[in-house]
Amino acid sequence: MIAPPSPSSEFSADKLKVAVYPDRRAMGEAAASYVARHLLQLLANQGEARIVVGSAPSQDEFFGFLTSPENVERVDWSRIVVFHMDEYVGLNADHPQSFRAYQQKHLLSKVTPKIFHPISGEALDLEAECRRLTDLLTEKPIDLVCLGIGENGHLAFNDPPAPFDDPEWVKVVELDAACRRQQVNDGCFPSVADVPGHAITLTLRLFREAAKLSGVVPGPRKARAVVAALKGPITQDCPATLIRNHPDARLFLDVDSAALIAEDA
Repeated sequence: MIAPPSPSSEFSADKLKVAVYPDRRAMGEAAASYVARHLLQLLANQGEARIVVGSAPSQDEFFGFLTSPENVERVDWSRIVVFHMDEYVGLNADHPQSFRAYQQKHLLSKVTPKIFHPISGEALDLEAECRRLTDLLTEKPIDLVCLGIGENGHLAFNDPPAPFDDPEWVKVVELDAACRRQQVNDGCFPSVADVPGHAITLTLRLFREAAKLSGVVPGPRKARAVVAALKGPITQDCPATLIRNHPDARLFLDVDSAALIAEDA
C-alpha cells in the first residue's frame, strides 16, 4: 500500500483533529487513504459498513482517490451501504446538476455498493420521501459520514441557523442566498436564478449521531467558513462548528482553505 501524503501541519480544535496539506490533490489523497483504511477496519470487525457521502466539486479529489484501482481492489464495496446527504427538490436523477448524477459519475460508475439509497428530489410526496429515508437511516447506526463544509458554514443543506438538536433525520429546507450563490461559484449552475430554491437534506442529527466524521474542505472560498468553524463559537449560526465536539472527527484542508488560520493554532 502506498503511504498517503504527509500534512504540512496538524492541530486540534476541541475534539476535532485537523490536517492541512499543500494542495487539493494531496488533501484528497490523504482523506481517501484515511477513509479506505477505516472501511477496511469496519468490514473486518463487523462485516458491513453504512456510510453517508457528500456531493460537490469540493469532493472531486477525494472521490477520485477513493475509487482509484488500488482502493477499489482493497475495499469490498459489495458490503457497504451508501447514502448521500441531499438532493434538490424538482430535479430527477438524470439531471446533470442532481446529486444522484454526481454520485453516478464519481462513485457508482466505479464501484458497486451493497445498496445505494438515492434521495428522490422529484418525489410527488416530499414528506413521504423524508419518512422513507428516515426509516432507512435509522435501521442501524451510521458508521461514517464523509462531509464538506459550505461557504456559509453549512453541513449538507443545513444552512444557518441550523439546530444541533433537530428532532428530525431528514427534512425539506429552503436554501439561503449564500448557499445558492455557492452553487454558482462552484460552476454547477449559470446563475442564482437557475439554482433550485429547496432541497431534501439529512439534518445535523445525522452528523451528531454518526460514529465517525471525515471532512474534506479545499479552496480559498472556504477559508472564512473554515476559520469560523474552527475558531469561532460553537453555534447553530455556523453549523460546521458541530463537528468540533464530535468524539471521532477529522478534517482535511488544503493551504487555501486554511489560509486564515493562525500558524500557531
